[in-house]
Amino acid sequence: WGSLVALPFIPLWQMLPDWGYWLMLGVTMLFGFWLCGKVAEDLRVHDHEGIVWDEMVGMWITLWLVPEGWGWLLLGFLMFRLFDILKPWPIRWIDRHVHGGVGIMLDDVLAGVFAWLAMQLVVWGWANGLAAGLGF
Repeated sequence: WGSLVALPFIPLWQMLPDWGYWLMLGVTMLFGFWLCGKVAEDLRVHDHEGIVWDEMVGMWITLWLVPEGWGWLLLGFLMFRLFDILKPWPIRWIDRHVHGGVGIMLDDVLAGVFAWLAMQLVVWGWANGLAAGLGF
């Protein structure tokens, strides 16, 4: 549920140009490799539930280019949680085999990429009237 912490930042970051959003993602991801590794080392627990930086970055990836509005944020949150919990390949493999800060971050980064792809399909379908055509 640490991914909820990411939501209040989204309206601010949606105002950034694409290059600014990706710069922010790059900086927070690189910082997260170090931060998550350091906290895991200090706590002596890999991917402790108190470490939420990785989930925040995953959410920020998920919500790039998503329309504004709380409904879209909620759907993005649910999509990210789905991929973070189910951990389809290669996310599960990375979660089990890549250690340290990189491993902690990378599984959530990939969950964010998967959720982003799913969200873009939903946004595309919505924009092209597929929901109306299906009776929604």
